[in-house]
Amino acid sequence: MSMLVLTLITGVGLGALYFLVASGLSLIYGLMHVLNFAHGAFLTLSAFIGWAVAQALGTASWGAFLLSIVVGSLVGAAFATLTELILIRPLYERHIEQVLVTVGLSFAAVALFEGIWGTDAINVSGPPWLRQTTEVLGARIPNTYWVLMIAAALVLAALVLFLQRTRYGMIIRAGVENRSMVTALGIDVRRSFTLVFAIGGAAAGIGGVLAMHYTTFVSAHLGSTLLIFAFIVTVIGGLGSLTGAAIASVLVAVLQQFANSYLNGTGDFIVVILLAVVLLVRPSGILGRKA
Repeated sequence: MSMLVLTLITGVGLGALYFLVASGLSLIYGLMHVLNFAHGAFLTLSAFIGWAVAQALGTASWGAFLLSIVVGSLVGAAFATLTELILIRPLYERHIEQVLVTVGLSFAAVALFEGIWGTDAINVSGPPWLRQTTEVLGARIPNTYWVLMIAAALVLAALVLFLQRTRYGMIIRAGVENRSMVTALGIDVRRSFTLVFAIGGAAAGIGGVLAMHYTTFVSAHLGSTLLIFAFIVTVIGGLGSLTGAAIASVLVAVLQQFANSYLNGTGDFIVVILLAVVLLVRPSGILGRKA
């Protein structure tokens, strides 16, 4: 029983991490139809800067931990904003060029990070509580998973409230549906689209800082590794659907954890099979719009 509980809860926690990484990716594609392969670079840079902040203030401090998350989100937002302004804005509706540019940026970013911080992984430590466990029905759950779940829930709620309840959220949704009409009303849609990229980068930044605490290390390839699962989650959930991404994140991670625990570590293989089935049976994803 305890093994079942442990596998289920850690699967949900891992799904929360996947959602933190995939939420910005899904948001950017859903509202702007840009497949951003440089999303992992936002995450990695945020993790490195968050690690540097925590090192400067003392890694065992909760203040340093929380500040590193805030700084990570700001770094991710800034990196994403510059990417949109310089590289993406001239290429709207030119999807092949967008893919080539963002893939190139991701490779260049990894090389840059290796040049600055080295090729070896850097061990990360945080507040001692994160390394402790909490007992649930006889299962000892690492506390890191609870932090991931809380962060994912807050990010999802914030994104939904922003899109549904704020003026800029309404402008963004209107601009996606009919950009020329919104522009004719005197509203600068380009500024709103830049804001979408910034929000997506901020979500990636939060995910990056928490990902390094989950893995207990940070390296130049941290974002690239997580980006693979983020794309799988985004496709299964439905391109552009935040709710679909949240459901798919939990589904993929729980399935992965159970396969790793009970099927001799075949979690990644099972996830790829699930992706293939979804693409064959429902290409639009769980909550994606049918073409």
